[in-house]
Amino acid sequence: MLDKILEITNPMLLGVGFIFMLMGIIMFKFPPKNINSLYGYRTASSMQSQAKWDFAQKYSAKIMAFIGFGMLIISFTRTLLPFDNDQTAIFGVAILLLSVIILLIIVEKKLKKIS
Repeated sequence: MLDKILEITNPMLLGVGFIFMLMGIIMFKFPPKNINSLYGYRTASSMQSQAKWDFAQKYSAKIMAFIGFGMLIISFTRTLLPFDNDQTAIFGVAILLLSVIILLIIVEKKLKKIS
């Protein structure tokens, strides 16, 4: 059964999508309470105030879980795309990087609106 799943999916996107979803849910349920440099959505703008910090933790967690779900869906496109194994890996890395950039852009844009 696992062999069949790995044949029709991009395993990296499947795994990373699952991790993004899981971490998004965990961060939403258990966001860091205080501004810190170890855990949470940590950017210069999210660490400007406690209000921005609290908002950024919950909002980024929702976006992360949503993006993770998107990666899971995209992982099943392996049979639709004419890629060999190397190209499949490159595609997975490209989607991962694009996802992180999208996460940052969405959250930072929303943080700018908070005073």
